[in-house]
Amino acid sequence: MNERRRAKPVERAAARLGAVQALYQMDLAGSDVGETLAQFSSRASGDDFEDGQCGEADYKHLREVVDGVVREQKTIDPAVDRILDKAWPLHRLDSTVRAILRAGAYELMFMERVPARVAISEYVDVADAFFEVEEPRFVNGVLDKLARLQRPQEFTA
Repeated sequence: MNERRRAKPVERAAARLGAVQALYQMDLAGSDVGETLAQFSSRASGDDFEDGQCGEADYKHLREVVDGVVREQKTIDPAVDRILDKAWPLHRLDSTVRAILRAGAYELMFMERVPARVAISEYVDVADAFFEVEEPRFVNGVLDKLARLQRPQEFTA
């Protein structure tokens, strides 16, 4: 029997939600990545992650996204800023939207094993968890444009 198992989609969705929450917390509180991930590892390890809303999270994915965003932020932010309106760069956006865009951009730019359309859809779902209509549409538009720039081969049919 294979000891390694593939993460279920719900575990990845929970990981993405957790990654966005961790990035948001780090952004607002200025907390350290290690300290923040330690807090999230205890929450991600059980079925009560976020009061049972998402089930068990794929902590490995959550950690990879958070660590990656922190490590690659100097590459991610300018790439996202090139897509945004010049009057509204990333640092001026709502901190939750900023965290969603950074996490989604990280997956699109540095995790080629994740299909672009999957990453976009998942982060739009995360936006839906926090916002009504406009922000999820905005996240979809920004991540779609970034994906088409980063991975044009996935959009030619």
